[in-house]
Amino acid sequence: MSEIKIQMKNISKVFETEDMETHALKDVNLTISSGDYVSISGPSGCGKSTLLSLIGLLDMPSNGEYIIEGVDVSNLSLDEAAEVRNSKIGFIFQSFNLIDEISVFDNVALPLRYSKHNVSASDIEKRVNKCLEMVSMTHRAQHKPNQLSGGQQQRIAIARALVSEPAILLVDEATGNLDSNTGDQIMDMLDKLNQNGTTICMVTHESRYADRATTQLRLLDGEILTVPASKQSYKAQEEVAVSS
Repeated sequence: MSEIKIQMKNISKVFETEDMETHALKDVNLTISSGDYVSISGPSGCGKSTLLSLIGLLDMPSNGEYIIEGVDVSNLSLDEAAEVRNSKIGFIFQSFNLIDEISVFDNVALPLRYSKHNVSASDIEKRVNKCLEMVSMTHRAQHKPNQLSGGQQQRIAIARALVSEPAILLVDEATGNLDSNTGDQIMDMLDKLNQNGTTICMVTHESRYADRATTQLRLLDGEILTVPASKQSYKAQEEVAVSS
């Protein structure tokens, strides 16, 4: 049986103002095991980004239980959440968030250099080079990010996300700033990473990318409508959602 990486039980998220409450997520139950490839899709405002933020410990749930690799993280302080986030979760965003003033190598090394685990210089070099090799960017190690194309910069962002050997890789519209051909290349890379064992949870509005995931989740008004069987097509999801 695969090791459970992420488990959410009856997770809700409510945003409150003086005048109203907005229920962004309602009693979400989600289990992601080692090696899974999960896509989250749905219309704008359905709760996709909120769910990804909770999974990534960028925000905390209003109610429910959230467990990462057997550890309950539902009620952590900001500092505690940051420590778990840095060690357990890798992020890939639509914006590459690279630092142009330092080299590609140093960008990828940043999570290790800011780690509380005092990673040695030799281990940093070994792990950075391994991740650059995984994304076929070893030859660009000493370049600056602004010397690279958008697709190359996203590859570097992927390497940086992987360097801490996270429990799960969270992908938020990673192809949004790329042309379709380059976006397809990045998705091919994510497919390969998953085939080699990386656990991935991806938010996307593009059905052809959602179809690549082995588990496809559909959100509407903060609720998971369907948890389709492995490799069920996005079109089939739509039919289920319409008929329900």
